[in-house]
Amino acid sequence: MSRSFLSLFFLLPLSVQACPDLQPFYTLGQDSPARAEQLEASLAPMMAECLESSEYFALYGAAQLDSGKLAEALETLERALLLDANNGAAQIDYAQALYLRGQLFSALDLNDQLLQRQDLTPELQSLLEDRKQSWRRQTRQHGFQADVLTGYDNNLNGAPDPGQITLTLSGEPVLLTLNPEYRPVSGPFINMRMAGRYRQLASDHQHNVLVEMRGRVSEDTDSDLLQLESRYAFVRPDRDHTWQLNAGVSHLLFGGSPLYTATEGSAHYIGANVRSCQPNYALAVQHQLYHDQSNLNSVESKAGAGINCPLWLGSRQGTLGVEASLLQNHALQNGRPGGDRGGWQLQMDWQFPLLKGLFSAQLNHTELTDRNGYSPVLANGADRWLRRSYLLLQYRQPLYTDVALLVNFYHQRQNSNIELFESLDTTLEVGVSVAF
Repeated sequence: MSRSFLSLFFLLPLSVQACPDLQPFYTLGQDSPARAEQLEASLAPMMAECLESSEYFALYGAAQLDSGKLAEALETLERALLLDANNGAAQIDYAQALYLRGQLFSALDLNDQLLQRQDLTPELQSLLEDRKQSWRRQTRQHGFQADVLTGYDNNLNGAPDPGQITLTLSGEPVLLTLNPEYRPVSGPFINMRMAGRYRQLASDHQHNVLVEMRGRVSEDTDSDLLQLESRYAFVRPDRDHTWQLNAGVSHLLFGGSPLYTATEGSAHYIGANVRSCQPNYALAVQHQLYHDQSNLNSVESKAGAGINCPLWLGSRQGTLGVEASLLQNHALQNGRPGGDRGGWQLQMDWQFPLLKGLFSAQLNHTELTDRNGYSPVLANGADRWLRRSYLLLQYRQPLYTDVALLVNFYHQRQNSNIELFESLDTTLEVGVSVAF
């Protein structure tokens, strides 16, 4: 049955005297868009005679809706309801038109009002209930994703780059060559990721939940990684801005043993467009728990501001985002080497369509400085500073409906006044992503 002709189950009000009898037109537009267009063409010349007939505009709007003329149908059906707010036929079709326009919650609200009417036939009651359930299911979305990639990493174990470090013993510098087992280990690896997402939509907010498991295995089993992560986000969009509150827990195992657990909360605000760009602001707090080295436990806070702007490359539109943040890391125990530390971070994100897929690039630079000397035997007890930069390049191209090709390149360099914390890491991987 045509969606807009559910209204035939209503006893329609009598038309005004000047408007012709519309009963012969009720079967004309059923069953196909072509017949709906025929009905529309038949009704159009009668408009001048039926300007005060809610029945006429309800029928005319139904024909426009079944013909695929959504904007015209909305206007016509609104006119029918202005003439008679209780016109059930117009209400049914207007709810359908709102749904097709993307106004899901307005459509649901009107459908609920219809279900409270006392003049519904059992068949129409059932049809409206089925429509309600179908629309309600769209407010709860879930999906799963699996990624499998293989590649090569020149520093699987995250070891220091220098082959030797300088110790300060009795005030004199002494060179110490690192044991080979503490030197960078390179080799191929397999990276796997499983993720499940759930989203619940409401008229003025949404809930997002992400549960994720990542694993990396290689011939160097001592550097195998397993990360378990869960995140929740409450998003409240408004006409010109968006609020978002996040909470998450991440647990990392390295070489088969628990390394650390991070628990965090954050708040994000995305402001109104300013010359096509959107400013954004963020506050975040993270508790870092190290399972075998409790003296490293800390609380890290971050405050940042940024902006996202459209970026045109020829006829293709991409986006460019820049964010600057201040960092503070507070040691929870007095014995942590270096004590508290602070610094700043700058991040740039860029993405644009490339070939048949999407290319994205992320550039990050972070600088941190300890408040106290790190160790008397390293750099003569100097305050340690770290400068870490990384570049992440990603390309994603759909292969089939739910399958995509992934190519990732990652390069990180960390410099410090203490050689033990200087490192270099480069990774290249390729694989597929499957959504289901």
